[in-house]
Amino acid sequence: MGENITYVGLDVHKDGIVVAVAEGGLRGEVRDYGRIANTPAALQRLARKLGHEGVALRFCYEAGPCGYGIQRHLSAHGQQCVVVAPSLIPQRAGDRVKTDRRDAARLARLHRAGELTAVWVPDAAHEAMRDLVRARLDAVHALRRARQQLSGFLLRQGCHYGRPAWTKLHRPHGSSPWAEGSRLTGLRFAHAVHHIVLEDYIQAVEAAEARRDRLTAQIEAMLPDWTLAPVVAALQTMRGMALVNAATLIAELGDLSRFSNPRQLMAYLGLVPCEHSSGASVKRGGLTKAGNSAARRLLIEASWTYRFPARVSRELLLRQESQSKPIREIAWKAQLRLCARYRKLARSGKPANVVTAAIARELAGFIWAIARRVPPAAG
Repeated sequence: MGENITYVGLDVHKDGIVVAVAEGGLRGEVRDYGRIANTPAALQRLARKLGHEGVALRFCYEAGPCGYGIQRHLSAHGQQCVVVAPSLIPQRAGDRVKTDRRDAARLARLHRAGELTAVWVPDAAHEAMRDLVRARLDAVHALRRARQQLSGFLLRQGCHYGRPAWTKLHRPHGSSPWAEGSRLTGLRFAHAVHHIVLEDYIQAVEAAEARRDRLTAQIEAMLPDWTLAPVVAALQTMRGMALVNAATLIAELGDLSRFSNPRQLMAYLGLVPCEHSSGASVKRGGLTKAGNSAARRLLIEASWTYRFPARVSRELLLRQESQSKPIREIAWKAQLRLCARYRKLARSGKPANVVTAAIARELAGFIWAIARRVPPAAG
């Protein structure tokens, strides 16, 4: 049966795909097929030519900037195709030559040997939600950059206040920091050009804030139609997991039921220590920082909220009202444990970043426990 399977490695680029074919069997031939266009029609012709006389095809290619379109197209036409994690592809220590043909042949050979690790492929609706939350994250970064540029300009002109520059101290009655009567509008410069520069930086910050708020509103509007909306609502019972944070985490991680235990999720997020052990020698280092960096960063930020005593605030109570008692009990258990553990680790003299990483690792376990109790909505 194995001789009737042909393994196809695809080295995907924007304008074309380099194809290599590995015949079934441990010692089957691995040959270069050539280069085809990166179009659905070209993929269909390739599948028809290679799949003659009842030969089953097994396609694979590396995850990259070209997305999952090839995998979805081949799967829709009855072909098996996996998207491979590039960081987990075995590498030969002495291999110093890299070409597209070699990459495609290596993929085909390793796919035949079962040495490749496939990534989880989201459906089109889930990928759309993930693109939306990533767009908001880009907007947040752009806003931070615009604020830093404005603050840098003011600092160069000797305008600094010795305290955080973006608090309500600069916002009369909660308005924007450049509204009438705020400190920024009262600044005076020696040269008129500096007022033009200030106005341009202010407009950049305003545009970035408007973009961030607009995308936040879109996330809230699109969430009810998402199949994982019940999981997002359940995660909001936890401290540090408001709507945007919960939606971003689930959009990045997907359905957590694919992790059989919380340790797998912790390892996927890169929140476990690296290790180099041999014999009686055991050496552990910092975090592996593998997997999804956006989700890991979000959990680290959420972990800072557990430095305060455990309590259910009014906002958190409102988020918990619609959830079942088992979900609320897990969230409260997480608060009790993580708040106490944060204080214990802090008293022992651990650095703050080490403490938050430890809290984030355990927080991932509680998130897994909640997500396993909430089935996705019917799509």
